[in-house]
Amino acid sequence: MKNIFKTSIQIFSLLMTLVTVVTLSGCEDYPDAYKTTSGVPEVYYARIPDALSSDSLITHAYMGTTIALVGKNLTSVKELWFNDKKADLNTSLITSEALIVIVPEKIPDNVTSKIYLINAVGDTVKFDFGVDVPNPLLSSMDCEYVADGDVATINGNYFLPVDGSEVPEVTFTPNIKATEIVSFTLNQIKVKVPQGASAGPVSVTSRYGTTRSTSFYFRDNRGIILDWDNTNASGGWRAGNLASDGGISGNYVKFSGSLDDSEGAGSSWNEDGFSFNLWGVANGRAQGDLFSTDPSTSVLKFEINVTKAWSCCALQMIFTPWATAGTNSYIADGVTPRGLWRPWESTGTFTTDGWITVTVPLSDFKYTQTGSEIKAASAGNFGGLTFFVYHGGIKGDACTPEMHIDNIRVVPAN
Repeated sequence: MKNIFKTSIQIFSLLMTLVTVVTLSGCEDYPDAYKTTSGVPEVYYARIPDALSSDSLITHAYMGTTIALVGKNLTSVKELWFNDKKADLNTSLITSEALIVIVPEKIPDNVTSKIYLINAVGDTVKFDFGVDVPNPLLSSMDCEYVADGDVATINGNYFLPVDGSEVPEVTFTPNIKATEIVSFTLNQIKVKVPQGASAGPVSVTSRYGTTRSTSFYFRDNRGIILDWDNTNASGGWRAGNLASDGGISGNYVKFSGSLDDSEGAGSSWNEDGFSFNLWGVANGRAQGDLFSTDPSTSVLKFEINVTKAWSCCALQMIFTPWATAGTNSYIADGVTPRGLWRPWESTGTFTTDGWITVTVPLSDFKYTQTGSEIKAASAGNFGGLTFFVYHGGIKGDACTPEMHIDNIRVVPAN
């Protein structure tokens, strides 16, 4: 215990030395600066680099974890490998007794469960240490609504084959395993949706474990506000122009027409072609907010298919109180917070290759119509909803876009 405590103080001293080196970087000399030594390194043990945790000795760690190797003559190390992946060495994080390093974030091809320390003349010292690969990480689907037999795209990380197979496994609700993985990389799976798949989480299994999606649900039917099949925006100023041909799940609202906001000053105003207003009181909705989840931890999602190029104005998503009716002045009042979506901004123009799912945190509903930031909306102010393509504060090019929107919902972020 005494030796562990002593080395904890050494690591703490190393960390304090690093701060001092940075602080005094303008000085001409620093007596404790790193100097390469000859000879062979030796490792006693590995631990987390926290001087206050005397019981933090470790024999394995996840990729990307910062660890400290404790031993002697560690300033002789010129290369350090975890399995067959080379680590980056920072001499500012090395003393004779301690070496702080980040476990490489690349998955090893040849797993030996050893660290290899190599000095200047090629002498190699082995130290037993395992690198843990995380379970699959599921972050999103390109589109959460995909028909049986069509190809769904799942995004994330650590997508690796299961043992005894060449591909990972994908399982849809209710426990229906996909029989065809079209393609996969470490970060993406394209999978044919099996017959009978229904709304709910998706699971991915690799050789390192199984993960069930929490940041997305397949065919998410939670918190639906508008789907234009069972719900609509009738009763408001604009109910929206509906269509069904080529839809993702029945009817959808269709935005189309001319937009010209080349000055980015709100000159384009095509309310008939690019808006709907859902007013809770006029629509016959129960008094109160349109959803019951906490706004600070919820997201608004919808599916969209942009079939003709869009290159100006923002899609403005505006929640209003339940009793708002008879006026649309909130669209440009400068005080009603809203979310702004401008996917054309970085590329100049935007279309989609079919339907995609868009996710906007409700905490990002904090802008005016011009893009200025204001206080976000709070509970009690979510009883109505307007989508309107207008202004946004960014100049763009005149265009005649067409947008199909469906399945607007508010769900927990995770």
